[in-house]
Amino acid sequence: MDAATRLLDSARASGLSAPMDSAPLPDSAVTDSILIVDFGSQVTQLIARRVREAGVYSEIAPFTQAEEAFRRLSPKGIILSGSPAGVPEEGSPRAPQVLFDSGLPILGICYGQQVMTHQLGGRVEAGRDGEWEGEFGRAFLTVTKDCALFDGLWQVGERHQVWMSHGDKVTRFAPGFEIVATSDGAPFAVIADEARRFYGTQFHPEVVHTPDGGKLIANFVHRVCGLAGDWTMAAYRETKIAQIREQVGSGRVICGLSGGVDSSVAAILIHEAIGDQLTCVFVDHGLLRLNEREQVESLFRDHYNIPLVVVDAEERFMRGLAGVTDPEAKRKFIGAEFIAVFEEEAKRIGGADFLAQGTLYPDVIESVSFTGGPSVTIKSHHNVGGLPERMNMQLVEPLRELFKDEVRELGRELGLNDLFVGRHPFPGPGLAIRIPGAVDKERCDILRKADAVYLEEIRAAGLYDAIWQAFAVLLPVRTVGVMGDYRTYDHVLALRAVTSVDGMTADIYPFDSAFLSRVATRIVNEVKGVNRVVYDYTSKPPGTIEWE
Repeated sequence: MDAATRLLDSARASGLSAPMDSAPLPDSAVTDSILIVDFGSQVTQLIARRVREAGVYSEIAPFTQAEEAFRRLSPKGIILSGSPAGVPEEGSPRAPQVLFDSGLPILGICYGQQVMTHQLGGRVEAGRDGEWEGEFGRAFLTVTKDCALFDGLWQVGERHQVWMSHGDKVTRFAPGFEIVATSDGAPFAVIADEARRFYGTQFHPEVVHTPDGGKLIANFVHRVCGLAGDWTMAAYRETKIAQIREQVGSGRVICGLSGGVDSSVAAILIHEAIGDQLTCVFVDHGLLRLNEREQVESLFRDHYNIPLVVVDAEERFMRGLAGVTDPEAKRKFIGAEFIAVFEEEAKRIGGADFLAQGTLYPDVIESVSFTGGPSVTIKSHHNVGGLPERMNMQLVEPLRELFKDEVRELGRELGLNDLFVGRHPFPGPGLAIRIPGAVDKERCDILRKADAVYLEEIRAAGLYDAIWQAFAVLLPVRTVGVMGDYRTYDHVLALRAVTSVDGMTADIYPFDSAFLSRVATRIVNEVKGVNRVVYDYTSKPPGTIEWE
């Protein structure tokens, strides 16, 4: 079970079917692993990401299920995550004692360091106004003693940038520990018990703002835990196939295709696991990119021979979206209507027990907030927060612990064409969330044509693969223009292009002015209904990648 699963507890309590939990791993797929105990941090999944980047399989388990996961997985090491909670708070999470008694190496990160300190006999104190108020953001620590985590990386006396985010702090380390690095706000920035192979960092090595963080985690899994780092996406593929077969059994699965990489990779993976038990449904809701329908039909019917039902639902969706301007209302209508269409098609094919989706981890953590945590609902993704309370099928979501770049890697492992795997992300709700305000067929047609011109120019310039995501947005604004000797009063189009690794943060792509001028000229000349083009220079945060 991953961290995202726990974030959906409140949704499941409202009647949603539970997503697929992790099944026991087949011996042939994984022999070495790291167990990550989740105390509710918003970035726990990044820890798993860094471990995987080091070539080692990892699983995330909520602290309430950590003991069961420990006994099932038989890991070679344990990492304790951060948390929005404070160790001094009554009722704050604790780690199962069996982890400390196991003799395995343990790395505690932020709250993980503090809870380990507390449970092993040290002291953690809450921040106090006027004495200390925590340490947040960029900080610099000084290495005071050698440590296995620093082996081949950091030397005594050196200063290194890290990322801090804590209000409480350790004021007395537990017996057996010693300080190996300090910072201005955290005299116990890194502590170590080399005899037991217990380590604690007050900073967050998993985030990109700690430049050497990935290397520190790699040192933990390789040098401390002694793992070879030979886990691959091929092993992940094998693991997921086994999990899908265990979950589905002889049941039938219907998979909703959006036309994007996520749902396509999920469908191909599931088809490899269960064959003709899978039927894919592609809903043409009128919110697709140019020629999207034809591309999907060709991929699934001609190349993979996967049963595919194409539903022409444009009129149905446009009718339901008429007059809807609130972005959350749009997303939730589209999500509910998707499920309604899937259920109708499931009946037509003789019934289905499961609904497969290409949900990714960023979708989940932006969609659902858990009680007491720092995560807030940024926007409801159509396949997470947009699901209706009534649900007649169980969910199969084999990609929900992955980030986008990992999905691309899995797609290549499954043999998907690079031109398809490398496609920019496209949201399940489609063009509806790229049209702020009311949505109708005319606006969709305008946006479809403009977006195609924009992407055509990006490809022609050789920039497509350098950009994470690029798209056009049709604004609910009209401006006066002049074409020839005539006055125009038409739409404003915004262009968006960002670079990113996993979609959690993003920077704008710095097009040169000649490129933007050429694109704007083509769009105004070729797309009837647009007379002005602007470029969005906002990073994420403070903005999101999509506009809605």
